[in-house]
Amino acid sequence: MSSALERRELESRSVLVSGATGYVGGRLVTRLRAIGIQIRCMARTPSNLTRHVAPNVEVVRGDVMEPATLDEALRGIDIAFYLVHALASIGDFESTELAGARNFAAAAKRAGVNRIIYLGGLGDSESSTSAHMRSRHAVGQALRESGVPTLEFRASIIIGPGSLSFELIRSLVQRLPVMVVPKWVRVKAQPIAIDDVLEYLVQAIDLPLSNSTVYEIGGEEQLSYLDLMKRFGESAGLRRLYINVPFLTPWLSSLWLNLVTPLFAKVGRKLIDSIRVASVVADDKALSDFSVRPMNVSEAIRRALCEEDETFRETHWSDALSSSTGTSTYGGRRHGPRIVDSRVIEVDAQSERVFECIERIGGPNGWYYGDGLWQVRGFLDRMVGGVGMQRGRRDPNHLRTGDIVDCWRVEAIERPRKLLLRAEMKVFGSAWLQFEIDRRGSQTEIRQTAVYDPQGVMGILYWYLLYPIHELVFRGMLRGIARRASDADSLGGVSRAVRVGPNHQSLPPLE
Repeated sequence: MSSALERRELESRSVLVSGATGYVGGRLVTRLRAIGIQIRCMARTPSNLTRHVAPNVEVVRGDVMEPATLDEALRGIDIAFYLVHALASIGDFESTELAGARNFAAAAKRAGVNRIIYLGGLGDSESSTSAHMRSRHAVGQALRESGVPTLEFRASIIIGPGSLSFELIRSLVQRLPVMVVPKWVRVKAQPIAIDDVLEYLVQAIDLPLSNSTVYEIGGEEQLSYLDLMKRFGESAGLRRLYINVPFLTPWLSSLWLNLVTPLFAKVGRKLIDSIRVASVVADDKALSDFSVRPMNVSEAIRRALCEEDETFRETHWSDALSSSTGTSTYGGRRHGPRIVDSRVIEVDAQSERVFECIERIGGPNGWYYGDGLWQVRGFLDRMVGGVGMQRGRRDPNHLRTGDIVDCWRVEAIERPRKLLLRAEMKVFGSAWLQFEIDRRGSQTEIRQTAVYDPQGVMGILYWYLLYPIHELVFRGMLRGIARRASDADSLGGVSRAVRVGPNHQSLPPLE
């Protein structure tokens, strides 16, 4: 915005974000709040969203498939963002998406909404090969036909941590040293960074608009999924071999995709169908009507990885796991590219006393369990050029960010709630160990979370082959911390664990 007056006008708008629990919607809420816009979020289950937004963000119930819930959600709204997607739904998602859009558009008309802003897909809407693309364009048309001025953005592949296309590329490159690729993986796209998409959406609030219009948006470069995989491999330091094959049909490719990356089981065929459709900008009027100058792909990938690391450092796994719908399997849960093994124990001890015990971990104080195993691991690490377990720690009782703790380094510390350690041993990837403390009534809950980001096939083999040892050590360490904290508690309470195990599974008490 070029003036204080324009900024005040922008901040005076009342904005509804539908799809705020989604990838783009969640980031948009954060961006809008940062510039002071009054935000209302619509969700089918408000309780799932409330814990993730600021207290001054209003959250209301609304479901596009339940028209009766929409009038109240849209009451008093000036600008409505439509970011709802049904790609992962079961059944005929095209008719589901179209019905939802029509319900929302009709409610927006009744509520007197001044503008709908919609993010759709870039590509040929007449293509019979992509139901996903047909649906995205049909939704935009339904919103425009409502009579409410609609600004529709059509975007190609969005690059950012959590983006479906980006996570697909990452999963394939990290897991497969050799890939067979069909010819349609070379179809051109125009990937765009999530930061650029969000800037377009924010600027759309104040763009002069009398009638509905469509903008095609894309990044600086045109390249294919194959090119993207190669670019990601370069950024991650992974060399991969790609073999062309002529016989991989979309159906066979979706089966293979589901086998290699189960995360995409619900959307595999739909996603592959959309990849086969070229998605490049044919009309570049967005560059003249908006001040956004999209970045190139390499920069977008770099920013995505940096954002992911920053978000990870700020993550409290007690919140992330409580809101997760994933299921635990051998080795832990998958959160994007990372594997998460989390376990909890409750003790009768003050939270400050518990954190004191956690802060003293490592060095001359030991690791509360399996010190001999830790020494063996350190010896093996030094044999292959690693740091081993010989570095100790700066202070036996207190830690600060950046401190060394044997083969770990303190990445974050929030007394008396959180300690995050990053492994500096050789682990075929990246590994972290996080402790969280939460007072619950008369008990203190300790959550210990091991997080592993594997690099390539060796990284995946390393984690799953050594998981039984990791589980033994991590479980014993958590029990040892609980026992030490209880014995040292200044109140003289007798500690016995109530629950311990991955995600609150019942196990015998500590004795």
